[in-house]
This record gives sequence, C-alpha cells and structure tokens, in this order.
Amino acid sequence: MRIVMWSGPRNLSTAMMRSFGARADTDVVDEPFYAAYLAITGLDHPMRAEILAAGETDWRRVAARLSEAPPPGRLRYEKHMAHHMVPQIDLGWIAGAKVAFLIRDPREVAASYAAKREAFTLDDLGIDRQAELFAACTEMLGTAPPVVDAADIRRAPEPVLRALCAALGIGFDPAMLAWEPGPRETDGIWAPHWYAAVNRSTGFAPPPARPGPPASPEPEIAAMLAPAMESYRALSARALRGEETSA
Repeated sequence: MRIVMWSGPRNLSTAMMRSFGARADTDVVDEPFYAAYLAITGLDHPMRAEILAAGETDWRRVAARLSEAPPPGRLRYEKHMAHHMVPQIDLGWIAGAKVAFLIRDPREVAASYAAKREAFTLDDLGIDRQAELFAACTEMLGTAPPVVDAADIRRAPEPVLRALCAALGIGFDPAMLAWEPGPRETDGIWAPHWYAAVNRSTGFAPPPARPGPPASPEPEIAAMLAPAMESYRALSARALRGEETSA
C-alpha cells in the first residue's frame, strides 16, 4: 500500500513521518518533488543548490518512481508538501494510493515558518493548495480523504492515529507513538536546516499550556492569512478527532 500524506511546512509533517517510520512494516519517502518544484518555479529556498544537486528535478521521473508498488507486505508512507504540486505536475501518479491530509492552524504555521525564514508568501504555507488538492483528490478517488489536525494529534496522539489508520485501512501500531531521536537516512538533504526540533524529539510533543486560540499575528500577517484561515476552517471541519479530542 502507498500512503500519500499532503501537508504544509511546519505542520508536524516530519514528526508524522517519524511516527509512520517507527512501524516495522513501513518505508518512508521525504518530499520527493522538492527538487522538481524548485527547478520549475526558480524559487530561492534555503539550501536550494544542494536540493537541486541531490534530488530529481524531472517531475515525470519522480511520478513514475512513486507509481511503482512497494514490495509485497510493505507500506510506503510519502510525505508531500502541498505547495510542491504546481499546475505543471499531473496528479495521475496518485492513482491506487491511499490519500490523507495533515493540517495546522495557519497562525501557528506562520509563526513557526518565520522562525526559519524571514520572508515568505501565502503560497509557501500551502493551506490553500491543500484545499485545492483535497477537492481534486476527492474527485479522483470518489471519496473524501481523511484529514487530521496537528493540534489534535498533539493533544491525543493515540486516538487520532487510531482513527487515521482505520480510515486508511491499516492496523494501528503502538510503535507510532514513540521513536528514537536523531536524523534518518531517509531524511531529505534539507534536514539540517529544518529538522533540528524533530531530531531531538522522541514522540509527539503536547500542545503549549496556553488557554484559547493561537496569539494573533501582526496585522499585515493576519491580512495575508485571511484566505488561508478560510481554507483551514473548511478542512478542519472534516478532521478526524479521536474520542479523547472530541470529549
């Protein structure tokens, strides 16, 4: 089975990759379209030269590789950034895969992203593209893919992961709740810039001990995030909560 997980940056996406990678039956793939995305767009991201040198820049070759079935008895978990799917990339490679979406409140994403990159755009955060891909995948697959929210996972990892596994048609494995710290050979070459926190982690960190919603960003950031908040709320309404998060 192939699992295509659509996320955005700073969405708990690498921790989720660690969670699935802790399963004995699962292999993971880290953002396979990143180099192709940079080659197509010409964008200047951290470690751009290294990513282009190490990755496959032809999206057709990436898609062909992903279309291949995993070895018998194995799961393949694919961590994908929604904004990497620019219009030039055909979505046909998704056929036959299980699809899911990992979302996070854009206010939290923006705050985390700003800590690693001074300037960014709404497109960099990926939530609007997630909403577009959700609609496209629903049409392709004939059913709405499962959605999980990073905040729910942090509050109650086991119930939400159990719900996600059930929606994907796989058994829950308790090994998904904890992992060894440190980097992985399967991490993208960009890991030294982005993965410091997850490399120190051994499981899903609990949410901050603060009441209420995330702090409001600066007015100009809040204005930029307004469309993303609409997309987030629409996807969040579909999220699998798990029994403990809905109590």
